[in-house]
Amino acid sequence: MDVWGFYRRTVKNNLFTKTILLFSFITIVTIIIFSYVMFVSMSQSAIRRELDNQRAAMSAIDRYIGLRIGEAQSIMPDIYRDDALSLDLSYFLLHPYPEYLRYRLDRYAQTGIDSANARKHMENVLNTEPDIRMLVLYSSEQQALYSFASSGEFRTVPVNASQSYVPDAMAIENANVSKPNAWVSRTLGQNSQALYSITMPVNDKQTLKNLGQLTVWFDSNRLSHALTAYEQEFKGDLFVLSADGQVLFDTSGRYYGQKFPYAKRLESVYDVNSSGPSPEGGLYLNKLASTSGGYTVAGIMTQQEAADSYRNLRGTILTLGAVCIAFAILVPSLFIFNFAKRTNRIIRLTQRVKRGDLKTRIMDPKEDELGQIATSFDDMLDELNQYIDRVYKADIKQQHAELAALQARINPHFLYNTLEVIRMRAVSQGARDVGEMIYSLSMLFKSFVQQKERHTLKDELEACRLYLELFRIRYKDRLAYDIQVDPELEEVEVPRLSVQPIVENYIVHGIRSRDEDNRIVIFVAGEQGDIAVRVRDNGRGIPPERLDELHEILRGGEEKSGGFGLRSVHERLRLLYGAEYGLTIHSKGAGQGTLVEIRYPDPGEGERHVQRISGG
Repeated sequence: MDVWGFYRRTVKNNLFTKTILLFSFITIVTIIIFSYVMFVSMSQSAIRRELDNQRAAMSAIDRYIGLRIGEAQSIMPDIYRDDALSLDLSYFLLHPYPEYLRYRLDRYAQTGIDSANARKHMENVLNTEPDIRMLVLYSSEQQALYSFASSGEFRTVPVNASQSYVPDAMAIENANVSKPNAWVSRTLGQNSQALYSITMPVNDKQTLKNLGQLTVWFDSNRLSHALTAYEQEFKGDLFVLSADGQVLFDTSGRYYGQKFPYAKRLESVYDVNSSGPSPEGGLYLNKLASTSGGYTVAGIMTQQEAADSYRNLRGTILTLGAVCIAFAILVPSLFIFNFAKRTNRIIRLTQRVKRGDLKTRIMDPKEDELGQIATSFDDMLDELNQYIDRVYKADIKQQHAELAALQARINPHFLYNTLEVIRMRAVSQGARDVGEMIYSLSMLFKSFVQQKERHTLKDELEACRLYLELFRIRYKDRLAYDIQVDPELEEVEVPRLSVQPIVENYIVHGIRSRDEDNRIVIFVAGEQGDIAVRVRDNGRGIPPERLDELHEILRGGEEKSGGFGLRSVHERLRLLYGAEYGLTIHSKGAGQGTLVEIRYPDPGEGERHVQRISGG
């Protein structure tokens, strides 16, 4: 297979194929770039939307923890507002628990009223706040822990400083949300990691002496209640971190009891949202720090989870891109192939014209550029054919009309000399009129035989004058002629033998040889952009039926008898100048004379002044 030949025919030398290929390349590259930019933009928008959803969930957790902090911090003010309850709590922390019980019994025995009870108050708090897992009271005076569990269990655990680190741990004040102290948890036998705590000092209301601390342990799993409205809206995992990076809440459940693995990276996040690679892989981080509670709510979303949010988007964009590419290439290609088909048709038809077929036509009715080219080409062929008909056929007619005169050029000088000898002989014998006739005939022959580059109206009228002068002498002044012409028209170029045959036709067919008043007038003037030559005589006229025959001959009908000279002049003028030019014959009937009008195009304009030449 000739690959190079195929390429040359279908691509290299085919403008439309190259246009389609270039357009297709630009279209494909543009749509791919646009699709990529749109995909990146929309995927980033999807990621931002997921991060915003995650941020909303984090805010819900933050609000939830804030409510729990408020609940914990309201416990001691509620106790301080009740003097009896505050006094009972102070006694509870300052004395051993058995002594506190005796104190309670004595008061009941004295008053018969079960007065305010600190232990019962703590149990009531547990019953009303389902998120609280345990309340822990620490008495610094007794170095003992009192725990109130949500299950209703109450424990008293001594924690002497010589035997436990709890007093030292409880001495460290921490007002932030944090993980329950490990020593306290171990002492109370609490092994659950899904807890967070808030610690508050307990002071004597009267002396303001610090009596110990109250630690509220909250169930971290209860934080998931804050996410009920967001479970289907956010991706990734959410964490609540203490100030030292300990995980207080984890939606994935993987990092309880551990330090948050991305704590270092989270420290470098100063804005609301941040994303980027990490040693463990690409992650998107959200951070919400609480200044009042000392904790941080963090959100993590992996790149895979982020990609899930725009997974369908990739397929949609690929599908739309493919459809756009197909549509953007197919539709213009159909138009271009249509233009190519029409252009190839124009090329084929022009090649037929090149081979000589001037009758072919493109005939494209559309009005676009190709249609205009086709119409202009068809018009050009019409004008070319008309030009050929006018010029070449008119030249043929002209050559036939001049054939007889051209044959006289066999030996023109011999003819002129012979006629001159005859004329001089007639003059010497006293036949002056014969001499004049021979002179006129000689000059007439000379005008026919001589070939001039331009044959003007003056030349044609001079031939008519010589011809009429010859016959004026012949009929011994029974014929008179009058030639009236605008001098400015004399130099207008006209076809040879276009007026003289009309005059000759009058001499042959119209003159009344026995009458004394024969007259012919040739009047030439410019009229409305044309030159009108009117030959009027007072001869025999033309009968109506013969006039109809002549009109039919001039319209192209068959010649029955005579009329060749008139038809020849008429056809030559129409071929040269168009259908609006030629001969017009008028006659009112036999004995009424004849008017023949000849029309040429006038190349000049302006006012004309008629010059008159008469004879007879």
